Amino acid sequence: MYRFLLTPRWWGINLFVVLAIPFCVFMGTWQLGRFEDRVQSHEQAEKQPDPSTRAAKPLDELLPVDKVTSGRPAVATGTYADQFLVPGRKLDDRQGFYVLSMLRTDSGKALPVVRGWLPGSATGARVPAAPEGEVTVTGDLQASENSRSDGVNARGGLPGGQVGMISAATLVNLVPYDVYDAWVTLPEAEAGGTGGAMKPVPAAAPEGSGLDLKAFQNLGYTGEWFVFAGFVLFMWFRLVRREAEALRDIELGLVPEDPAAGPEGPAAPAPEDPASPDRDVAGTPVR
Repeated sequence: MYRFLLTPRWWGINLFVVLAIPFCVFMGTWQLGRFEDRVQSHEQAEKQPDPSTRAAKPLDELLPVDKVTSGRPAVATGTYADQFLVPGRKLDDRQGFYVLSMLRTDSGKALPVVRGWLPGSATGARVPAAPEGEVTVTGDLQASENSRSDGVNARGGLPGGQVGMISAATLVNLVPYDVYDAWVTLPEAEAGGTGGAMKPVPAAAPEGSGLDLKAFQNLGYTGEWFVFAGFVLFMWFRLVRREAEALRDIELGLVPEDPAAGPEGPAAPAPEDPASPDRDVAGTPVR
């Protein structure tokens, strides 16, 4: 009864099922592994002391930025150069912008330094100038932002003097010198301009180290892949069952009734009209 499974049409269906189910299981397992990695990173971060409470180290000793060095106090010495505003950044549920100054170090590279946050719009804002001369700053180290970072404006089209992303790849196109692939945020406030005193911007947790929305998205994708694998298997069994039942009905002679037949069986042929042109007055066929 199941010889139909060896037909060319069913070979295609069977091949799809054989490939689809392992693929769905693999993808579901991979997404589950991503979720477990995030949970493990979160647990490890909870056990570690607050990075900002650890001793400050020279910037070059903490690079490149990873989950261990992110948030650590970094020390750098240089002179402030270009200054930018980073609009669309929230602090304490208020809309505002970052004041970002480029600290040129002795190595020739510049370190982006977020000196503080001010409320309101960055367009036309008056902000305090950066300190002049050589300065030594100690700020919490952060990795360069990307398009997935909170508050980032990756669309572009911002006015001059504004940037939507704190990233070396973005800033290197705006300044005539190299930029560190990292930035720091000052833990202490500086005097502000028209918007009042600048508020320090707290360091963010390294990406992928907490149980954020992305972690639970991985868990949701895990369920979706496993459900899809079960759906493929269910549809295969359903198609096989329907095909087998159809063949069994044919073998038993239980073919579907002719829709042209009425309840009394096939319709009888209509009687010929005696007055047809092919018959004479007596009804005899004309030869």
